[in-house]
Amino acid sequence: MNVLLVGSGGREHALAWKLAQSPRLSALWTTPGNPGTGQVSNNVSIAVDDVSGLVGFAQSHAIDLAVIGPEAALEVGLADALSAAGIAVFGPTQAAARIETSKTFAKQFMQRHGIPTARFAVFDQPELAIEYLDCLDYPVVIKASGLAAGKGVIIPGNIEEAKIAVKNMLVGRAFGKAGEQIVIEERLQGEEISQLAFCDGYTLALMPAAQDHKRLLDDDRGPNTGGMGAYAPAPLCPPVLQAEILERIMQPAIDGLREEGMPFIGVLYAGVILTEQGIQVLEFNARFGDPETQAIIPLLKTDLLEIILACTRGELKHITLDWQDGSAVCVVMTSVNYPVKSALPTPIHGLDGLPPNCLAFHAGTSFSHGKILASGGRVLGVTGLAASLAKAADAAYEGVKQIYFEGSHYRKDIAHAALNRGCSKYKSAGVDIDAGNRAVEMISQSVKSTYNQRVLAGIGAFGGLFDAAGLLEMSAPVLVASTDGVGTKVMLAAGEQRYRGLGIDIVNHCINDILVQGAKPLFFLDYFAAPQLKPEILAEIVAGMAEACRSTGCVLLGGETAEMPGVYLPDEFDIAGTIVGVVEHSRILPRGNISAGDRLIGLRSSGFHTNGYSLLRKLFEGDDLKQPLGESSETLSDALLTPHRSYLDLIMPLLNSIESPVKGLIHITGGGFVENIPRILPINCGAIIQLGSWEIPPVFRLAQMRGQITDAEMYRVFNMGIGMMIVASERDVPKVQAAIPESTWVIGEIVEDNQHQVRLV
Repeated sequence: MNVLLVGSGGREHALAWKLAQSPRLSALWTTPGNPGTGQVSNNVSIAVDDVSGLVGFAQSHAIDLAVIGPEAALEVGLADALSAAGIAVFGPTQAAARIETSKTFAKQFMQRHGIPTARFAVFDQPELAIEYLDCLDYPVVIKASGLAAGKGVIIPGNIEEAKIAVKNMLVGRAFGKAGEQIVIEERLQGEEISQLAFCDGYTLALMPAAQDHKRLLDDDRGPNTGGMGAYAPAPLCPPVLQAEILERIMQPAIDGLREEGMPFIGVLYAGVILTEQGIQVLEFNARFGDPETQAIIPLLKTDLLEIILACTRGELKHITLDWQDGSAVCVVMTSVNYPVKSALPTPIHGLDGLPPNCLAFHAGTSFSHGKILASGGRVLGVTGLAASLAKAADAAYEGVKQIYFEGSHYRKDIAHAALNRGCSKYKSAGVDIDAGNRAVEMISQSVKSTYNQRVLAGIGAFGGLFDAAGLLEMSAPVLVASTDGVGTKVMLAAGEQRYRGLGIDIVNHCINDILVQGAKPLFFLDYFAAPQLKPEILAEIVAGMAEACRSTGCVLLGGETAEMPGVYLPDEFDIAGTIVGVVEHSRILPRGNISAGDRLIGLRSSGFHTNGYSLLRKLFEGDDLKQPLGESSETLSDALLTPHRSYLDLIMPLLNSIESPVKGLIHITGGGFVENIPRILPINCGAIIQLGSWEIPPVFRLAQMRGQITDAEMYRVFNMGIGMMIVASERDVPKVQAAIPESTWVIGEIVEDNQHQVRLV
C-alpha cells in the first residue's frame, strides 16, 4: 500500500517508524516530516494545513491511505477533503474533530451525553466572565476554547489571577483566535492519565494507559508545555480502571458522535483525572498524543498498518491488539528558552551511540550540510524500553546522557512519581502493597473463570459469599471441610520454574480429602505466602488452581496472599488451601459396615502427588532433572512434578448410585499405606496389602534404589503408584471395577486385627 503520513513531530516519527515495519507497506511519504521520518520514509515539503496541496499529492502518487497526525490538519478539514477524493483516511472529520479543536463543543458534548467532567461555563465577553468568577467558591482553570499547541491552559493561584487570565485571553488576545472564546471550569484535584484508543466509529480498542508530564520543570513546576515526557503503561490505571474508562467515557463519546452524525474514525484520546469522587474528563484529543505516542507505539507488537486499515473499514472488532510486556519511558529534550521562544539551530551529537533498548524520535530537528540540527522547541523524544518501569526510565536517561546539543533541557523526574508512589515505610520493610494489588489483577480472570451463579462476592471482597440456597434441595446436607498444603514440593517446582502444577496439586489434594467422606466440592479458598510477592508466579499458580476447580465444578472463591519477609528465605513460598464440600448425611463415608473380608481396590496415582518431597529433594539433589527416565520420553522432572490427580469424576458416579457398593475411600497421602488405611477401619480391624498385585511406576523404584530405602519405609512415606483405595465387599468388586473406566487392582483386604495394623506381604 502507498501511505501518506501527515505531520512533522515526534509523534509522526514514532508512527512512521512503526508503519515502516509493515509487510503490507509499498511506500511511505511523510509531509512535511523531519530528519527522523526521513530515515524510514520519503519526506515531502507540504504544510499540514495545505489541504489542496496534500490532496493533489495524494492523487498524483496513488495514495491508498492517509494517516493524519496533528490537530491543525484535522481542524482545517483535511480528512474530509481526502475522503472526498476517494482516499481512505485515518483521522476524524472536521466536525468530529471539534471534540478537541473546540473546548466549548467538547464540554457541551460531554454534558449532553452524561460523560463525567468538571463544572464549567463558556464566555466570549470579559465582563460576564469576571462576574461569574466573583460568584464561585472553588478554584478554577481558564482554557482557550480553540487550539493553542497545548499551551492554552492557565491555572491561576487565586481569583485575581483568574481575572487577569480572562482579560489576557479575551481582551489581550494572548492566544489569538484560539482564545476568542474561553471555558472557565472547576479545577479538579487528582492524578492524570492519558487513555488512547483506536476507533472505527463503532468499536474501540484501548491502548495501554500513559501518563504525561506537562510542566516544564521537575516536580511539576513551571509553565505548561506540549509535554516533557510520558510513560506507559501507567501503574495508576489497572485493567479494572481501564474498563471503567471505556464504559463511562470512551464508548459514550464514540456513540454520541455517531448519533450526532459525526462518526469518529482515528484515535480518541481522553485526558482523565482520578478524583476522590471518581474519574472525570479534563479534555478530549482527536489524534495520537505527543509525547504519549513515543511511549505507547514502541510497545505495540501488532502491525500498526493492519489496525489502521481495520479502523478505516469498520472492521476493528476483528483485530486483536498484542502488546509487549514491560514498560516504555519517553524523556523530551527541548531547546533553550522553550516554551517561550525558539533557539537558533545547533548541531546534535550522540544520536549514533544510543543503547540497544533506546530510541530517539525526532521532533524539532532539521538537516543542513550533512548534520542533524536542533531547530527549536521540543527537539527529541528519547524512549527507553525495559521489563520494568524503573529500568525503562534508566534506559531513557542513559540515552539522554549520550545526546548533546547546546542549550538542551529536559526534566530529570519523568516517571519518578510512579516509581516513588509505592516507596513507603512498609515497602522498605519488604512488603509491597502495589505488587499485591497487581497480583490480584493478574489472577482475577483465572478466579472468575470458576464462578457460577452461587457466587455473590469473591476476589477483592473481605470474605467470599456463596449462596447456599441450593443445599435446600438436599434432604440433610452436611458440610465437609479440609485444609492442607503442598509442602516442600514447591521448592522443587520453583527450581524447575514449573508453577502451574502446584495450583492443581493443592486443589486436587483437598478434593480427594473430602471425597473420602463422600462429599463433592462447593468452593476452595487458597493461601499463598512468600517473603516477596512475585505476581507472575502467583498468577501461574492460581491459573493451575482455576484449571483444577473448573474441571471438577468447584468454585475458586478467592483466598489470601501474605508477604512475610524474614519468615521465608528469598525465593521460597508456601501454598495451602481450604475446601468446603457437601454430602447427604445418609451417604457420609466411611459406612459403618466395613468388616473383615472386604477388599481394597487400588486406583493409580499420577506420581508422588504432594508427599515425601523433603526426602525426594535430598535423594535427587544435584541431578539433571531434564534427563530421560528410562527408555520413555518422560524426564525425571516430569515424573517428580506431575500434578496430584483428582478422583472425583471417577468415583462420584459410584457414590451417587442408588445402591452404592463403596463402603469407604482411602486417600494415600502423607503417611503412605501404613498411616492412611487405618484411619477408616473399625477398631478391631487391620489390613493386608499384597505386594506385587499392581505395577509400581519406575520412578518409585529409582527413588528407593537411590536412597537404599527399605520397603517398610517406602510404603510409609509414598503412595507407590496407588493414590486412592476403594473399600468394597468381595462380591461387589466386579461391580466397582466395571464402573471405573481405567485399570484398577485388588491390592489387599480387611482382616481382623485388634492392633489395627497394616501388613505388607
